[in-house]
Amino acid sequence: MSATDAPLRVLAVDDEEPALEELLYLLKRDPRVGTVVPAAGPTEALRRLGRAMADGPHGEEAVDVVFLDINMPGLDGLELARLLGAFAAPPLIVFVTAHDDFAVRAFDLKAVDYLLKPLREERFAEAVRRVAELVRAGQGPRPGAAPATTAPGQTPAFGDQVPVELGGVTRFVPIADITYVEAQGDYARLHTPHGSHLVRVALSTLEEQWRTRGFVRIHRSRLVALGRIEELRLDGGNVTVRIGDRVLAVSRRNARELRDLLAKHAAGRAG
Repeated sequence: MSATDAPLRVLAVDDEEPALEELLYLLKRDPRVGTVVPAAGPTEALRRLGRAMADGPHGEEAVDVVFLDINMPGLDGLELARLLGAFAAPPLIVFVTAHDDFAVRAFDLKAVDYLLKPLREERFAEAVRRVAELVRAGQGPRPGAAPATTAPGQTPAFGDQVPVELGGVTRFVPIADITYVEAQGDYARLHTPHGSHLVRVALSTLEEQWRTRGFVRIHRSRLVALGRIEELRLDGGNVTVRIGDRVLAVSRRNARELRDLLAKHAAGRAG
């Protein structure tokens, strides 16, 4: 049996115990489903998904698809799905909800399907079939399959926080806490006053998305938050900026734009 023909690895998420039990019952009855792991809410789901990401697609805790409730306390299902979309190889998503007014937003998040409670076995089986076909076609996070990070031509989008994996735990770093970003191959290292975090996203993507948040490129491999710059130094034609205890070089091609932006930033604060 090839990797893409293997039984599906499923995470079922619902904060209501009867609904979760029904979901588990239907999943375990389907022969296309292998492992089924329950999560009684978004916090537990993130913990399990963090371990799955750390374990990798070959690991025992890997997840192909999340069957996900929407109306949950704290982080709702739509917010959780949005965060998962920023993972390097996110699982597929099937929403399971009693509300029919979130469907448009759900499919904007690239959901495979949108099931309404109470669940009907025939309709549920159709959703599983769709997931299995996508995984076989290489659109799920299977070993040997292309990572399903985003649709072609799209890039990961972040809200006010960036999900990062650390020791099997998913943490959320507020973008407002990030002082500067360094490119490291296909990854970017986010620096904050409390440490740094590595995420799989291109620096050019962050430059485009965070321009309106006050980030500017100062070097081909570095972005900085304008509001975090404490000093701009000119020394014999060399330009550097100081952010906390770090002094960062500014390339000549970026120096003029940086000076202009800093002047506007300072004028705006003075106004």
